Amino acid sequence: MKKFIIEQPFWDLFPNAKIAIIVANGVNNHYPENNGEFKKILRLAQQEGEKFLTEAEFAKNKVVSVWREAFQKFKTKKGARCSIEAMLKRIGGDNPVGNINPLVDIYNSISLRYALPCGGENIDAFDGDVKLTLADGGEYFVTYGSGESAPPYPGEVVYKDNSGAICRCWNWRESERTMLTDDTINAFLIIENVDTEREDVLKEAINELKDLSEKMLGGTYEIHILDINNKEVVVEK
Repeated sequence: MKKFIIEQPFWDLFPNAKIAIIVANGVNNHYPENNGEFKKILRLAQQEGEKFLTEAEFAKNKVVSVWREAFQKFKTKKGARCSIEAMLKRIGGDNPVGNINPLVDIYNSISLRYALPCGGENIDAFDGDVKLTLADGGEYFVTYGSGESAPPYPGEVVYKDNSGAICRCWNWRESERTMLTDDTINAFLIIENVDTEREDVLKEAINELKDLSEKMLGGTYEIHILDINNKEVVVEK
């Protein structure tokens, strides 16, 4: 049995956070012969994302500023930003969000449409329970293509399992070891929220992520929303 557990040190920093997850099983994460539909959902999502950028100064947009404030509460690598900030910066630029694999395309489209950080990991690659917590410092962590470990700082918010960190600086960079690939069958999908005014948006986003993934990739999907009163859930029996 594997669980996802959000430990108390995280709640001490973010008592009002809500973490929505989906446990997906039996997914077909290969593109069909023509992946035009996946290109379309990303293109439309980037157009929809423009509605969140109402302020000329990027950092003053509410969906960005709430995460800037959150990242100031723990030790981060210099320049590390929330994933949704990185996504929104690409809207209208020379580096639009491109296709990676079906699950990633789908959660990236949801992230842009709702301006919430989304992520996903391969459950079959987890070593024991996965915890959202503060790093001890020194946990093994290799990002895609780097070839070498870049451990988190002590006190950094991370997802981790028995073999090391899975995602650094909360949702900034993910590990090569557990990332979603074409061959992923069982997936752990996440949407995070720190803005108490957007809790209904979080629920809408996680439901749409489930519905879109089920429609396009098949499989079965279970939604769970964790908070300070509901801190863990089984992700593999």
